[in-house]
Amino acid sequence: MNSKVVEKKKLMGLGGIAAIMLGLGAVALASCNGGSFDSSKSITVVTREDGSGTKSAFMEILGLKGKADVDGCVTQTSTSAVLEEVSGNSYAIAYDSLGYVTDAVKILTVDGVEATTENIASGAYTISRPLNVIYKEATISGSTLYTAYLNYLKSSEAQKMISDSGYVSILDGATSYVADSSLSGSIAISGSTSLQPLMTTIASAFMAVQPNVTVEVSGGGSGTGYKNADGDVSIFGMISEEYDSSKVSNTLSYYTVAKDGIAAIVNLKNPLNDISFSDLSTIYNSEAESPITSWSQLIDAE
Repeated sequence: MNSKVVEKKKLMGLGGIAAIMLGLGAVALASCNGGSFDSSKSITVVTREDGSGTKSAFMEILGLKGKADVDGCVTQTSTSAVLEEVSGNSYAIAYDSLGYVTDAVKILTVDGVEATTENIASGAYTISRPLNVIYKEATISGSTLYTAYLNYLKSSEAQKMISDSGYVSILDGATSYVADSSLSGSIAISGSTSLQPLMTTIASAFMAVQPNVTVEVSGGGSGTGYKNADGDVSIFGMISEEYDSSKVSNTLSYYTVAKDGIAAIVNLKNPLNDISFSDLSTIYNSEAESPITSWSQLIDAE
């Protein structure tokens, strides 16, 4: 056989093997990604329940305060439930506390700005809100234990935990907490599920330095935080929004524990990486003149 023909066949054989390997790689990649993303599919809009501080803050920031939910939206009742919905639904979009978001979902940039603690602190990322604890001033000032816990929330130790947890510390010049061996008793804290993980971390650290104190942190949403602080069910109520005195019957005080971004999130399979503030608002606007209901309106327009 002609040596040139043999060489050509060898090359063709190598090329064929390479093509097969590339093909297998593509199949494996597609398998890992669960198949391609179909931009013609409808957007599954995920929101929080009424009474959620995250929802209240998000809708107000987008200029949609008081508007009804869009038709067909999926309502979830906690930050973790929102993450689970988006991670399991290729065509979902949602909003969630930045400090709570994991790598199970993709965080979108908004108008090209990343949702980072630095951008939240500088104001470059505008979809953010305060995380507050609310309480009755007379109850706190009348108790050495409750006053000590409020002071711990303002301590340098707490500020480090805030930063380490992905939230934004807004308190400058914080000093170290001085433990008091005479403290004992229990403290009940309830409300916002966005603030709950951070407050659980801080509570654990406080109990470590004050071993005779028990701090119980539970969720329920910002509505629960208002109700329980107002009704003396909890010493501190957690709310993930600006304090609204119209939601309580008594006069309450508040302290801003940290500032938190609200991240726009999608499924990892979604090719979209950035969304405009205007488009995000339109998606959640039940009264939009030109609704955005399909992913093609966002992805194919890029």
